This record gives sequence, C-alpha cells and structure tokens, in this order.
Amino acid sequence: MSVQVIMRDGQAEYAVLPWAEYQTLLRAAGQASADPANETSKTAFGQLKSLREAQGQSLEALARAVGISPHYLGLIENGEREPDEAIKRALARALGVSGWESGS
Repeated sequence: MSVQVIMRDGQAEYAVLPWAEYQTLLRAAGQASADPANETSKTAFGQLKSLREAQGQSLEALARAVGISPHYLGLIENGEREPDEAIKRALARALGVSGWESGS
C-alpha cells in the first residue's frame, strides 16, 4: 500500500492513498464504495493495475476471469488499448467495481 502522510506541527494529520486502494479498504471494511461526482469510473479504470494488485490478483488470473489474454490486459493497464464495453463490464464484475458501465 502506498500512503502519503501529511504532517502539521510535527504530527501526522492526514493519510493520502491511491483511490483504488481506498476503494479496496472500503470493501474490506464492509462499507459502500464512495463515488464523488461520478468519477469512480475514470479514476478506478485509470488505476486498473493498482486495483488488481491491491486485491492480490495476478495479471493472468484477472485476464482469465475476464476472458481476454494476459497480453491484452497488460496493454489495457498500460493505457495502450481502450477495452470495449463488454470487457469493461467483465473487469468491473471481476474486481467488484461499479461505474465502469458507461451507457448500460
């Protein structure tokens, strides 16, 4: 987990962490995912690799669950390919993320 601690007057005041890791912590605590201004889709999808790793899933396992090749999933994670809506929905289901279904 990558956490940034913000100090004030020599004491820790805030902890900042990537959105995907925050969402994973919320799910682990049994809390509903926050979705400020409907930005979950953009933020979480942009953090696909971080989210996958935070959940302890290998690239190969997630690709198999979604029905695509590990190579193609790697391209998606690196921003080299934009998946179609069916793959976005499959990724959302496999990762337990809502809001990736743009239009359905």
